[in-house]
Amino acid sequence: MYTRLAPPLATKSLTRFIILGGGLLVSACNSMNGNLPGAGSTASASFKTLDGARPLVIGHRGLPGLYPEETRSSYENAADAGADSLELDLHMTKDCVLVARHNPWLSDNTNISEVAKTNASVASRKRTVPGVMINVRYPATTENGPTQYLSDLTDPNDPKSVLKSLIVDGEDHTNDWSISDFTMAELRQWIGGTTYDARDQRPTDLNGKLPILSFQEVIDIAKAKSAATGRVITTYPESKNPIWNNAQAIANGCGAPGSHPFENAFLKALKDNDLNRKDAPVFVQSFDPASLKYLRSIGLKSKAVQLVDGNGMNFKTGETIFITDKPNTFVSGRPYSWTVAGDPRSFGAMLTPAGLAEVKTYADGIGPWKPQAMSLTVAPAQDSSSKAGLAEVDAIKPTSLISDAHKAGLFVHIFTFRNEAKYLAGAYKGDPTAEYLAFYRAGVDGVFTDFTPTAFAARNTYLKEVAR
Repeated sequence: MYTRLAPPLATKSLTRFIILGGGLLVSACNSMNGNLPGAGSTASASFKTLDGARPLVIGHRGLPGLYPEETRSSYENAADAGADSLELDLHMTKDCVLVARHNPWLSDNTNISEVAKTNASVASRKRTVPGVMINVRYPATTENGPTQYLSDLTDPNDPKSVLKSLIVDGEDHTNDWSISDFTMAELRQWIGGTTYDARDQRPTDLNGKLPILSFQEVIDIAKAKSAATGRVITTYPESKNPIWNNAQAIANGCGAPGSHPFENAFLKALKDNDLNRKDAPVFVQSFDPASLKYLRSIGLKSKAVQLVDGNGMNFKTGETIFITDKPNTFVSGRPYSWTVAGDPRSFGAMLTPAGLAEVKTYADGIGPWKPQAMSLTVAPAQDSSSKAGLAEVDAIKPTSLISDAHKAGLFVHIFTFRNEAKYLAGAYKGDPTAEYLAFYRAGVDGVFTDFTPTAFAARNTYLKEVAR
């Protein structure tokens, strides 16, 4: 999932020892049944979730608040801390293996820059060819955003030219390394995962020391931890940047021109692990509806989740900003497949009653950005300078999104919860538990969190409220 930064505030430090050092937490985790949505043993008429079950704690990239993201330690400790689900982003390697990594460019979520200083083979694979500008196919008006976007197809007559530039969904990452230029064995041998969000405030002692994982390895971790804890721990893989991944995979010989080797491998992995069932312990997610629809068309039966992004917040109205005059419109303002197809709509179109009804035709739930479900506003007196930000937010109020989605038969899993104060609205006064409780009380079905222990503890507080 994408990450946005807010103005920094003072933050409390956390250590792995304090959070995970005691047996009490593990004991408490094991006392809860990790049931799938709809399981009756934790259902309560008092919960406002779609199915009446307690909301899920989803370990976003594992437990990246305390460990390098999407590594074995991150996932295993998330499971031990009570996560109901292990979330991961998927890309495809040079040798056609699905790999768990947040971004396909590697300098900001691995130690590749350091490795390249002494490894000539790694250094030589940096992509340096600039992308080319493409005119949008929809009306080139101000309300639709920039009139051109970057493409990595630098030679229209050569599909393999996409292996020279590093442009991902219109976003420029020239002078970086691409995950699709390395085999799975090379990634394991040379590259280690690191912290990403709030990297200046999170532990860094394990950066670069933990190998990158394949999709299969994360599935295996979930299976092993389910057996060890007696809970059902699901996986939550994302079909990430599918247009880019398919083009890279085809250029690397993983599929024929015009095919979908990325999604085909995705579905094969689910089938190979008996996860292609409606009741399977897995959620398939994507920001791009075209990818989810294609997966459905080739036989996906598992639960699917349409992620919904945004580019900013209007603190006067509490509304989400989708389209801007910057290239981030192509990343977070609308699904990239819509840009390519000439569809000028924004992600906001998915959040209307008609949009939710459309989502229901191919997905079981939505994964919206927090401000879309919880309006954040600043009092006019504070906003007079027009520089008010997240820290100045003094009013929070649920929007109609959760109830609208539930009416459409869709569950709602919100992203992304983090402990650092710079990610918290001022109204929460630096307390991440206050944010979780606001969403739990509003009826959210699940939360994507970088700090499973905090989300788990906050949910226990909420469960006690409901039991009164």
